[in-house]
Order: sequence, then structure tokens, then C-alpha cells
Amino acid sequence: MHFDDKAKEWDNNPEFIERAKLLSIEIKKFINLTGNLTALDYGCGTGLLSRQLKNDFKKIALIDSSKGMIDVLTEKIKTEKINNFEPYFLDLLTDKIPFDEKFDVIYTSMTIHHVNDIKSIFEKFYYLLKQNSYLCIADLVKESGDFHPPEMNFKGHFGFEKNDIENYLRSAGFEPVFYKIFHKIEKTSVENSTKEYPVFVIIAKKN
Repeated sequence: MHFDDKAKEWDNNPEFIERAKLLSIEIKKFINLTGNLTALDYGCGTGLLSRQLKNDFKKIALIDSSKGMIDVLTEKIKTEKINNFEPYFLDLLTDKIPFDEKFDVIYTSMTIHHVNDIKSIFEKFYYLLKQNSYLCIADLVKESGDFHPPEMNFKGHFGFEKNDIENYLRSAGFEPVFYKIFHKIEKTSVENSTKEYPVFVIIAKKN
């Protein structure tokens, strides 16, 4: 798989690290993280975002459908002696959920555009959250389809318009409460032209 192949080098990309830092700042500014809450990191990769938030939560469940990413994360947890991370290799839409508890916060970064069934994943998030809890999503603003290189054979979504992502959330029972363009990804083409791809964060509440 594409992400399995890239897992070992994932943390060497400064863009990924910077994006995780900026997103963690936005989450902490909006949500009062007391240190006693639990979180679910969906599409966690090697855990870059959760590492920025590890001191803000009592426990974080990190799930990803890439075995390579989970292997790198598991090794990182051992090496860095992180005691509040629980990694899971699974597909949230098709596999049995391995935990019984509900979460205070679910966050996900640059993952939703890879999920074909947005309706089902948002309904799953709603089920997994406690009442009066938050879902935080960071992803691409609608783009022309050239963010992913042709060789990747990408089959997902080309980002999202604000109204579209809000409608998905409301259909699942959430109320969008915050939206911001917080980052831009720069990519250089083979012709050496640079293009920017805005990244939004949206926070929705389960009332």
C-alpha cells in the first residue's frame, strides 16, 4: 500500500510536522483540554498530531488502516515511553470496534478526503463521542484534482467546500461551531511551478 511504503520516512517531512503543530494549536485554542479527557485520533499515521497533544489528554486511542504506520507508531511509543497512547491497526468502517468507551474528542488530519463513504464515517464518529463533545477535522479545501500525483491513482475526494463539509456534519447530527483556513501546503510541479493548497480545520459539537 502507498502509506505502508512511506511510513518509515513519514516523520522526516517538515511539512507534516509543521501542520501537526499548527493544528494542535487551533484545537487547544478552541477546546478546553483539562488533561482528564480522552481522545481518538482517526487516520493517525505515525502519531505526529497526537504527539503534539499527548500532555493534554488522559488517554489517546490512535487508529489507522496502514499496518506500516501503526508499526512505526508502536515502535515510537516504546522508544519514547509514551504511556497514554493506545495504537490500533483497523478500518473503522469495516472492522469490529475494539473499545467500549466513548470519547471526549475525536480529531483527524488529512484523512477524510481518502474516505469514500463520508456519511458512514461521520455517523461512526457521532456514535463514538460522548454528549457535548467535539469532532475536529483538518483537510483540503476543494482543489482541482492535482494535489495527488497521477501515479498514486487517487480515488477519494478532491478536498471539500465549507458548505459541503458542514452539510455532511449536520446530516450526522453534529453542529459545526468553528471553521478556519489555518495552513497552506506548497507543492512544486515537474515544471518547477509552485501551487498552494489551503487546509481548513472545522470543529463540530455533538449536543
